[in-house]
Amino acid sequence: MTMTTDLPQDLAEREAIAPEPGYWDPVRHVLLDRWSTRIAFVVVILFILAAAFAPWLAPYDPLRQSIVSINKLPSWDHWLGTDQFGRDVMSRMIHGSRNSLIFGLLAPIFAAFFGTILGVTAGYFGGWADRVISRVIDLLMAFPELLLAILIAAALGGSFWNIVVVLTVAFTPGFARVARASTLAVKQEPYVEAAIAAGVRTPLIIFRHIVPNIMAPIVVLMTLWSASSIRIEATLSFLGIGTQPPNPSWGNIIRDGLTNMFATQWPIVAGGMAITIVVLAISIIGDSVRDVLDPENAQ
Repeated sequence: MTMTTDLPQDLAEREAIAPEPGYWDPVRHVLLDRWSTRIAFVVVILFILAAAFAPWLAPYDPLRQSIVSINKLPSWDHWLGTDQFGRDVMSRMIHGSRNSLIFGLLAPIFAAFFGTILGVTAGYFGGWADRVISRVIDLLMAFPELLLAILIAAALGGSFWNIVVVLTVAFTPGFARVARASTLAVKQEPYVEAAIAAGVRTPLIIFRHIVPNIMAPIVVLMTLWSASSIRIEATLSFLGIGTQPPNPSWGNIIRDGLTNMFATQWPIVAGGMAITIVVLAISIIGDSVRDVLDPENAQ
């Protein structure tokens, strides 16, 4: 009888001393408890590892041509066959993942950085700064990201840093608009008004109170647009204004395969599948991040 009467009390004490959930517990719950998100994480990590260790994983030199190996079908020697120049398609796919993933991760980070600066400046200071920045953002957003990227790439050329600049400029207006709207909302919070009334310096208010509280939608947008960055880079390379041959990229691998489509279709299949799988995996991760960080989706 004593054990049965003490059991509820023990449970109550155990619940009372149970630690509160940590800040990252909801993130781990949403990101790791979904089987689809776990599979997407594994896929992205595998592609990143393949890109990082490309010189050791690629069975052949991606630039080496061989007249005796032209348009070969998949075999034990060439798992994805060869192209019209006798180059191993798998080796070119592995090395091409470097360009595609670097652009997909680097450009959104730069765009988030510059877009956040512009958006916070416009939203916090207002006045002429807000009007000038908003008009420039509206002008850039009048063009779709892909069209804007094509226009800038055609003017600058297709070198590595030019493509980074192209994608950064294409994505910066979206980040700036989100940062501006979030700053306008956070600026009205009592703790910001109290800091202003207390005479706290403006840079300290921005970096301590404004920026940390607007990072959730910025991170969500950066995650989602990483997939768009890979897709746009592949499109630019396919059109001949992105990564320039003979350097491999998933986009120009598909373009080379298209010109040789009636001889072998494996470059098109391999490049298209790689882009589809990576973009789908990053999109799934982005949706999960949005479910965690976006207040409108909070349950």
